[in-house]
Amino acid sequence: MSGGVNGAVDADRGRAQRARGAGDVAGGTVTDVLPDAVTSGVPGAAANVAGPVLLDVRELRAGYGRVEVLRGVSLEVRAGEIVALLGSNGAGKSTLNNAVCGVVPPTGGRVRFDGRDLTRASSRDIVCAGLIQVPEGRRIFPNLTVLENLELGSYARGRPRRAANLERVFATFPRLKERVAQKAGTMSGGEQQMLAIGRGLMAEPRLLILDEPSLGLSPLLVEEMFALIGRLHADGLSVLLVEQNVGQSLDIADRAYVLENGSLRFEGSPAALLASSELKRAYLGL
Repeated sequence: MSGGVNGAVDADRGRAQRARGAGDVAGGTVTDVLPDAVTSGVPGAAANVAGPVLLDVRELRAGYGRVEVLRGVSLEVRAGEIVALLGSNGAGKSTLNNAVCGVVPPTGGRVRFDGRDLTRASSRDIVCAGLIQVPEGRRIFPNLTVLENLELGSYARGRPRRAANLERVFATFPRLKERVAQKAGTMSGGEQQMLAIGRGLMAEPRLLILDEPSLGLSPLLVEEMFALIGRLHADGLSVLLVEQNVGQSLDIADRAYVLENGSLRFEGSPAALLASSELKRAYLGL
C-alpha cells in the first residue's frame, strides 16, 4: 500500500470517521430500526463496554464431504460488542458463519448462544433465538418485491411486530420505501445491500452476523455502510463483522480475530493487531 501501512490505516480511519459524522446511509436514525429488546437492557452498550458472553464457539470443526475447512476454531462475542473476523478468500470465514447458523453441520466442537447449546439446532431454531446472518452476496430474492423480501425477514422471528418493524426499516432506509413495489433484482448493489440488512433487522436480531457487507460496493457506499454498522453497534446491537476490508473493520471493532486456512492466527484488540508488523504482513497483506 503506497505511503506505508500506517498512512493507509490512518486514511481508512479518517474516511470512516467522516462517514460516521456525515449522517445516515439513506436518512433516518438507526435507533428507530432496532426493537426495544435490542436497544434496551444491553449491559454496557451505551458506554461501549462489553457485557456477558452472547456467542461462544469452542473448537468448531466443519467442512464439505471429506474436506475439512474449519480446524478447531474458538471465538466469542459479548453483548454490546462488535467483533471483526478477518481473513482472505478461502480462509473459512463463510463456512464458520454457516456452521454457527446451522446451514453447514459442524463435525466437532460446540456453539452456544446466550447459554443455550445450538450446535445441532436447525437454522430456523437459531433464527428464532435471535442469531441472524446477513449473508455474503446479499442473497435477496430477485423476483420478489422489496416489501416481500423484507416481510420474509420476519417469517420465523418478529412476525407480531412486522408492521412496526417495517416502518422502522423504512425510516432508516427511505430509498427502500420509495421502491417498495420494485423487484429486488432490478436494484443497484448498494440498494440490495440496504435491503439485505433491512431484512435482517426485521428479525429483531440479538446478534447480527454481517458477511462481507462492503463486497462490490463503491468507495462512497463502503464508507456509508461502515458508518451504519458503527451506529448499529453504538445503539446496543452485538455484531460479528466478517470482512476483508481491514482498515475500516478495525476502526470500528472492539476486538478482532484473524482466520487463515481454517484456523485462528490472532485474537485481540485492533491496536495489538496493527502493532504487529509480522501479523499485518503475513495475514492481512499490509
